[in-house]
Amino acid sequence: MTTLSTERIARACARHPWRTIGTWVVALVLAIGTIVALLDLTSEGEITSDPESERGYDLIGRHFPPDPSAEFVNELVLVRSSSLTVDDPAFRAKVEMLLAEVRASGVVHNVESFYESGDAALVSRDRSATLLPIGLMGDCEESADTLIGIVEAGDGGDFDAKISGECSADRDLNQILNDDLKTGELYFGLPAALVILVLVFGALIAAVVPLVVAVLSIGIALGLSAIFSQAFDLSVFLFQMTTVMGLAIATDYGLFIVSRYRKERAAGRDKLDAIAGSGATASRAVLFSGLAFVLAMSGMLLVPDSVLRSLGVGALTVGLVSVFAALTLVPALLGLLGDRVDALRIPFLGRTVGSASREGRFWSRIARAVMRRPVVSLVVAIVVLLAAAAPILDLRLSAPGLRSFPDDAPSKQGFAALEEEFGVGTVDSVIIAVEGDVTTEPLRGAVRRFAERLETNPVFRNPEVEVSPDRQLALIEALVVGDSRDAHALTAVERLRSQEVSAVFGGMDAIVLVTGETAEEIDYTELMSTWLPRIIAFVLLLSFILLTIAFRSIVLPLKAIVLNLLSVGAAYGLMVLVFQKGIGNELFGLRETEVVTTWVPLFLFSVLFGLSMDYQVFLLSRIREHYLRTGDNEEAVAHGVSTTARVITGAALIIIAVFAGFASGNLAETQQVGFGVGVALLIDATIVRCVLVPASMKLLGEWNWYLPAWLGWLPDPHVEHEP
Repeated sequence: MTTLSTERIARACARHPWRTIGTWVVALVLAIGTIVALLDLTSEGEITSDPESERGYDLIGRHFPPDPSAEFVNELVLVRSSSLTVDDPAFRAKVEMLLAEVRASGVVHNVESFYESGDAALVSRDRSATLLPIGLMGDCEESADTLIGIVEAGDGGDFDAKISGECSADRDLNQILNDDLKTGELYFGLPAALVILVLVFGALIAAVVPLVVAVLSIGIALGLSAIFSQAFDLSVFLFQMTTVMGLAIATDYGLFIVSRYRKERAAGRDKLDAIAGSGATASRAVLFSGLAFVLAMSGMLLVPDSVLRSLGVGALTVGLVSVFAALTLVPALLGLLGDRVDALRIPFLGRTVGSASREGRFWSRIARAVMRRPVVSLVVAIVVLLAAAAPILDLRLSAPGLRSFPDDAPSKQGFAALEEEFGVGTVDSVIIAVEGDVTTEPLRGAVRRFAERLETNPVFRNPEVEVSPDRQLALIEALVVGDSRDAHALTAVERLRSQEVSAVFGGMDAIVLVTGETAEEIDYTELMSTWLPRIIAFVLLLSFILLTIAFRSIVLPLKAIVLNLLSVGAAYGLMVLVFQKGIGNELFGLRETEVVTTWVPLFLFSVLFGLSMDYQVFLLSRIREHYLRTGDNEEAVAHGVSTTARVITGAALIIIAVFAGFASGNLAETQQVGFGVGVALLIDATIVRCVLVPASMKLLGEWNWYLPAWLGWLPDPHVEHEP
């Protein structure tokens, strides 16, 4: 029989606890130094599959050589008054004072004022507001922070000063993510996990051990990501995702192993044998669960998108480090603490194996009741989950844009003011790049006609034409009304690509590409739609292979995959119901959005499948080992459900609590991820574990354990084989 070496690893680490712990502490110190010195994250996403928007930017780069002195606009400052107009001397004095402070800040490359240029486009129709188009230099976010300070200082009295643009939005995004991390995870998720662990163990020291594993895993994983950030761009979302995933899975893995150790000690085994016993059972299950999680998350590395790859890097690194920490650091801590792991018992919460047995009998009764009426139980549960999944038919994907920012974000306030006064809320534009000999009349006339079409289109403002120095490229550029990611903007740009370009430039010797922020979002949505089914197939195939090896059955993996798909589908449907349709969102303190963020479904599938497989491995491995000893399928199911009840319930509650903190954030995408994971895990720990698993395994009977003869060569790892 092939066995894994987790038992020997656990025994070795327990015999040399200080050596093991010291190694982890050194690794953490090195990781912190690496984070400080090397971690470089960006708020910009990049598609690496060469879509039309990127090809358009390449054309512009080839024909417009970089000019350091050229003026550009990446921020807009708005000054308005409810009682004065731009023609009043006091209004002009206010603008000129603000203009002087902006120029003296040292972060501005160029700035324009109506009073200097006379450009009427910089004044609102009622003449109560004016714009200062600004090009920031230096570090984008740091420069924006300086400019925001100047603008906020000028806001008050008879005047309202606001700012919005690329750099201020990036600055606000990072600020929101940092604030959400503090309030959601440090102030809520971490304390909630500690409370749940105390309730599970009834002792403070035992509760702290999994959290120590989580903190070290997060720190070291971020250190590894810092090294990766030197090789390729990583998104700012990586930091938050590494923290939340590490807090969730590393804590769970520590919980599984500490729980098993306490059970072994309660059974009378000495300390080292108890640690070795937990290594042979719980550690081995952690190894397979971790592999399932890593396989599920690895699919994101295949997607040609820097944001999803960053999330994949964060999840993979913290997943691998968490598994390694569970296999080595937890046995070392148990070897050092011994029975002191049960120290600092909490009055009225001190738990014993006997109380766990009483809880197990409760869950066993539920499983047996379900197995007495398996068909009815199965049908009712499936109908409920399919009903929850039904709203997925109305799923709409897009980036939420600035509208999803909290109302107190400076860029969001500036966006609202710009939209109110000028109809344009951002500096984002649509750009039509026309490559060809633009000196010829047919092509020059086509460029002019296309610009005239944009002029009459209510979705666009102020179209302008610019010709490259080599006369081989013409750019037609127009601002987008409202937010460049609004539905009307997306529809209009899609129409430009599919109809307008061919209608005007059809048959001409020219390459015409539509680019800009709205075009980028269209390309990104198409990318996600293309890759979602591929990632689903990839994850399902790898999960099936791993689970087939783990359980030596092709039926159990197929059943586990189907049940996970049901819970994921229900999570998708409920997410659409709450966020898009606004049903129950206020009850949970969530904001209603017109769309689900483009990358969320693909990311959620990977995360949910990885986390759900955790519980499937622990539950089904316990069922299988009991079945191999007794040959009684129904008794094995009841035994597996009852003996894993407390651990799986506690582990699920920890992840739900951690992602509830994630959902309490201020960004639509983080709320959607937190809600989706929390709901799916709640479904998985209740309907799937208590109803679908017992009912389906009862109906399948001996077929649960079917393995074709031609696969008999597969190893038998005995995931939770008791020594």
